[in-house]
Amino acid sequence: MTIEWGVYYGQEALMTAMFVAMPLLGTGLVVGVFISVIQAVTSVQEMTLVFIPKIIATGIMAGVMGGWMMQQLVSFGTNMLLSLNAVGQ
Repeated sequence: MTIEWGVYYGQEALMTAMFVAMPLLGTGLVVGVFISVIQAVTSVQEMTLVFIPKIIATGIMAGVMGGWMMQQLVSFGTNMLLSLNAVGQ
């Protein structure tokens, strides 16, 4: 295995982590911005008001996208384990 293979597999690991985390992080971002805009418009400046909607929305998104996320992780893990044969060569 050459350094190029190592860089390739490192890049694949980072891309997989980004794709798997993106739905949950994006949901938290969108809900947080939406609640912040509502707080700015209504002049309600309660700091803890944002957490409950974020937790609920992230939980719903994890339930909806959980199968796809697990499929991506299993596919990546399978490819990594299958490529171990090339390490010794």
